[in-house]
Amino acid sequence: MGVIETLLITTFLAGVVGTGLGGLIGALLEKDSNRTVSLLLSFAGGVMLSVVCFDLVVEAIETNVGVLTVIGAIAAGVAIIYLLNYLIDKKTNPEVPHIDENHPKTADDLDELIHSDHLEQHYAKNDKKFSLFIAGIVMASAIALHNVPEGMTIGASYASNNGVMGSAALVLAVLIGLHNIPEGMAVSVPLIAGGMPKWKSVLITASSGVPTMIGALLGFLLGEIGPLGLAISLGFASGAMLYVVFGEILPQAILMYHSKLPSFSAIVGILVGLFIIFI
Repeated sequence: MGVIETLLITTFLAGVVGTGLGGLIGALLEKDSNRTVSLLLSFAGGVMLSVVCFDLVVEAIETNVGVLTVIGAIAAGVAIIYLLNYLIDKKTNPEVPHIDENHPKTADDLDELIHSDHLEQHYAKNDKKFSLFIAGIVMASAIALHNVPEGMTIGASYASNNGVMGSAALVLAVLIGLHNIPEGMAVSVPLIAGGMPKWKSVLITASSGVPTMIGALLGFLLGEIGPLGLAISLGFASGAMLYVVFGEILPQAILMYHSKLPSFSAIVGILVGLFIIFI
């Protein structure tokens, strides 16, 4: 099996299958408790943080293109993902009734994080198909903003290992797949609540994982250009993931479950990540 084929299959399993499995669970069962989802998210965020800081960023620095270049790529990753998230939030938040001036600036529910609550509002109001289509595009874009950098971390790690699926890339793929399960649940449940057939909601939910594959290809192809391309790819993907972890996953996990346990879960995730990297 070729390098690209291996990468695509791996990210297909992590992105499409992981999200689709969450969609199927959401269609068949009630959504899991906020506590369980919170602890799973914070743990996954901790492991991702560990892999980014102790593996991907280190590999970017070891390309010897200069630490300022790596810092610039990381900053660009953070800034671009933040800006795109801000633009989507600014457009959609006013249309959701329970999000007002007293609401936390960070999402305290998965529905808010991926804007499936925005789509649900259009279904509840029996809006025209075009409005539903636009709301669906917005939701898909919000999911893509999380899945593209997640895929890039896998692709960049793959490229840094000379086209061999090393332990770091495999761990990231498994973690991203697990992280996508509750995300998929958050997508399918409001779609079904809005009147969409279960099979269709699961199909749409699974397709929302495709950006993971696109991100993986971008990260890998950029990393194959040379040391500079690899440093930029690793740095940008790391910055994007740092924003996702610190700007979305961890704040959301704490808001979903008001306790110190999400913080401890994240610390355990960091330690598990260290163990996996240096075992």
